[in-house]
Amino acid sequence: MKGYIQVYTGNGKGKTTAALGLALRAAGAGLKVYFAQFIKGMDYSELHSIKKLSENITLKQYGRECFIYKEPDKADVKEARNGFEEVSKIVLEGKHEIVVLDEINIAIYYKLISVAEVLELIDNKPENVELVLTGRNVDKKIIERADLVTEMKEIKHYYQNGIRARKGIES
Repeated sequence: MKGYIQVYTGNGKGKTTAALGLALRAAGAGLKVYFAQFIKGMDYSELHSIKKLSENITLKQYGRECFIYKEPDKADVKEARNGFEEVSKIVLEGKHEIVVLDEINIAIYYKLISVAEVLELIDNKPENVELVLTGRNVDKKIIERADLVTEMKEIKHYYQNGIRARKGIES
């Protein structure tokens, strides 16, 4: 099966959730999925769900804490760099039919990973690997290279009323 490049972006909720839904569908079809979470290092409920599906889905975090509201420090850069090197090898091995680079667009935006490196990975991925890139602020060069781009548009969100992330819904 030919693998394509998918991008889930935008300011609306649901980018990671869409990628997780794809991973769940793929696992149900017997495909192998590698789900790499950049920037993230906190305990999210999906980590517990994925453990139950570990025969087909591997999830690994390449981050510490979410620094979205502050500048990344050297440790954040190191986590992302090491993660990208590891995930690049996994992509190039071609043993996983789907590889998700969750929040890679944010890692590019904060210059933890260069857009050139991600484009090189896209160009060199094996034919059978579906590559999914998530996160807001996607670079235009990634959009040009992608086969599918979905933008999650925020129309209204209860965060605006001070509602915090709820376990099992947003975290």
